[in-house]
Amino acid sequence: MPDILIKNTKVYVNNYLQPAEVLIEDGKIIKIARQIDAQRLNEVIDAKGALTLPAGIDAHVHFREPGLIEKEDWYTGSCSAAAGGVTTVIDHPNTIPPTIDKKSFREKVKLANRKSIIDFGIYGGVTGNIEKLPELWELGATAFGEIFMAESTGALNISEETLDEALAVIKELGAMACIHAEDEKIRQECEAYLKNDFTPQSHSRARPNLCEAFAAEKALKLAKKHGTQTHFCHISAFETVGLLRKEKYLQQSSGAPCNVTSEVTPHHLFLSTRDWERLGSFGKMNPPLRDRRNPKMLLNALNDGTIDIVATDHAPHTEAEKDVGIKSAPSGVPGVETFLPLMLVAVKRNLIPIGRMIDVTSKNPARIFGLNRYSKGIFAEGYDADLIIVDPSNITTIKGDNLHSKAGWTPYEGMDGIFPEHTLSRGEIIWDGEVLASRGHGSFLPGKGLISEED
Repeated sequence: MPDILIKNTKVYVNNYLQPAEVLIEDGKIIKIARQIDAQRLNEVIDAKGALTLPAGIDAHVHFREPGLIEKEDWYTGSCSAAAGGVTTVIDHPNTIPPTIDKKSFREKVKLANRKSIIDFGIYGGVTGNIEKLPELWELGATAFGEIFMAESTGALNISEETLDEALAVIKELGAMACIHAEDEKIRQECEAYLKNDFTPQSHSRARPNLCEAFAAEKALKLAKKHGTQTHFCHISAFETVGLLRKEKYLQQSSGAPCNVTSEVTPHHLFLSTRDWERLGSFGKMNPPLRDRRNPKMLLNALNDGTIDIVATDHAPHTEAEKDVGIKSAPSGVPGVETFLPLMLVAVKRNLIPIGRMIDVTSKNPARIFGLNRYSKGIFAEGYDADLIIVDPSNITTIKGDNLHSKAGWTPYEGMDGIFPEHTLSRGEIIWDGEVLASRGHGSFLPGKGLISEED
């Protein structure tokens, strides 16, 4: 690993930005100080007053490989992440084949090890494969999910009875369940009612706020029944925020450690039903775009700690796939490369404090998903040098043509972003305006249930 000194920079330490230099050796941050006298350096990066911040951890991506590589693969997805300042991702199971048993899990790890330029974890899928969950856990699954309570991309949705059974097994393993909360019965009823409505806006009405909140309430009851650690993916409805706020309050009041966490996506924070006219079927995702009240409440919940992290649900599809009628278009939008750039603009516009932004994009994902065992998510001496160097004054216009996903488009076209000038992964510069890392630079970060092949 090269030894690197970052000088003439500002860092966020002790709750405020301050001038500093950062010394990196063997992939670790070994010193943060106002001035560092270092010898025999391989490289000195003059940040020219730019900020040095923790790189992002995106706990919710769909890199589409194996089986759907016309949409994305581990190399293009990881390059897109690196260009946006993300150095660790966790990939969900709805690939072809889905990641639901020993064979499919090993295949995905093998592919990612060969192609990813950033570090990664892998989720174990939950379908009718309850007996397979222990083997997925022992192979190093980060957690279990996305557990679909309603139909979505990949057709992995399960019944309430199967969810009940799965949560019991996941609790016994000491693992975490990640829930996609949408109610299948409500979805079916709403879609039947709207079967002749072909406007893009009909997708939001087909999966209303109640569809998410009702499913979240059922999942919470089952999780409490078993005592299962539970994480709610892509919260989008203010009613769900209320449920989570109440649950966290009750757990904290009882003195018990809180075992319920949640995430919000940039598209639910920064887009709304007002964007249907601009996006058309390109704005279709599950849960759908919500009216303008919801993003405001989601941002408040992110700031007050009700929502724990931001994760992208990066779910790319080709332009040809999306450029069809709303009922035929697949659900999902790309987002891993624009994740931190959008959050940094939110900081600049005083929508979220910089310390809270760092928590929800790096520190908290590492803690919730056990990546702090690998020295991830903390900007401190002894931790991995997963860093970005970014100039907050360098605001650029987001354009799909400039991004690195195979999708080739973005729902944030024309919006402002602050992109990193450098991205470092374990002390190696992997992005400085172009991709520098080779395929396979990334490492698999197994979950805590891993049992080695020799055991």
